[in-house]
Amino acid sequence: MRTPAALWPRGGLWEHADFLKFWTAQTVSQFGSQVSVIALPLVAVTVLHASAFQVAALGAVDFAPFLLFSLPAGVWVDRLPRRPILFTADFGRAIALGSIPLAAALGHLTLAQLYVVGFVAGTLTVFFDVSYQSYLPSLVDRAQLVEGNAKLEASRSAAQIGGPGTGGLLVKAFTAPYAIIADAASFLWSALFLFAIDRRETLPERAAGGTSMYRELVDGLKYLVRHRYWRPISISTATFNFSNNVAFSILFVYAVRRLHMSALAIGVTFALSNGGALLAALLAKRIGTRLGVGRTIILGALVDSLPLVLVPLAPISFPIPFLVASFTLVGFGVVLYNVTAISLTQALVPERLLGRVNASRRFIVWGTIPLGALVGGGLATWIGLRPTMFVGTLAATLCVLPLVLSSLRSLESMPEQPEEGPAIDALLPTEAAGLMPESG
Repeated sequence: MRTPAALWPRGGLWEHADFLKFWTAQTVSQFGSQVSVIALPLVAVTVLHASAFQVAALGAVDFAPFLLFSLPAGVWVDRLPRRPILFTADFGRAIALGSIPLAAALGHLTLAQLYVVGFVAGTLTVFFDVSYQSYLPSLVDRAQLVEGNAKLEASRSAAQIGGPGTGGLLVKAFTAPYAIIADAASFLWSALFLFAIDRRETLPERAAGGTSMYRELVDGLKYLVRHRYWRPISISTATFNFSNNVAFSILFVYAVRRLHMSALAIGVTFALSNGGALLAALLAKRIGTRLGVGRTIILGALVDSLPLVLVPLAPISFPIPFLVASFTLVGFGVVLYNVTAISLTQALVPERLLGRVNASRRFIVWGTIPLGALVGGGLATWIGLRPTMFVGTLAATLCVLPLVLSSLRSLESMPEQPEEGPAIDALLPTEAAGLMPESG
């Protein structure tokens, strides 16, 4: 008879206790967040009867903090321990989201509160995400980064499979405002697992006497936009996020008011669609080894953009097969792209710059999300829901061009050491060059 220990997978990060706590924290919060992906816009659409532009504006408010706070967040993340930031962000998001069902129970829920909660939760998410991607390299060896990111994306994909269906059921059973309780509770659980991590974090070294926040912020941003890899990756991701959100800021309005889908049908559609994302998380390392890092990133961009047009092509009489096919392929491409590109960033960027580089990238690539959402809401009001979906989904295909036209396509394997010395000095201002250690 096999013992429980014998049933547990062995090798790699399966035997890394602190990573498993980190992974569990991320998995729990991802499942909760997928409930809110369904519940929050449905609160606006079905409970508060918001217009298409008001729903799109809610998405813009959620992501506006990435445009406002990403760059200073990167400086702070490079100066401070990252685990306390993760813990505090989770706890704060639990309180913010928990205010929605409380207000609904008291009969005082308003659209203004949804905007405030979205902005507060989005601000905390800025600090969480910048810290989260900068914390992983201090938790695991660089050789384990692809495995770690693949596992994190696998749990994200599993959450995207089970979460929306669960969210649809919770909305149907308890109504949309009360379904959000699940998301608030998930952030509390995530905070507890992060608090339980034992490994002591070592802060990256800074120059003697330090430098101003502005100087450090500019250094990180210049390094990103001048780099042969990060510049095309950032332009590509920003293009995709902007165009995708022109279309999908109005997705729930489109699904409810044009395709006549219920909350449960929407949840089931998302659940059925996310097998592609899970498959990509499992195969990302193998595909990267076979095709090379650069070509894998380009493949991910192709697969996550071209099938989007199936959404506005979906007929009213039977839309679900079209939506499932589109979201399955897009999910595969997004996860393949993310696992490979994020692992490349974590492997190549020196740790002392990692927080600022992640923050600068977030500023550029997620800062376009609220802009796309506002454009989508405005277009939907002006030209209608379906034409707006066509505009956004067709424009998303342009994201492939910056990658194909860059030197990234010739990158074969993950770097074994971070980029140091002259390679960095050439990308940073002269005043900052003294911060860089001499290359050996």
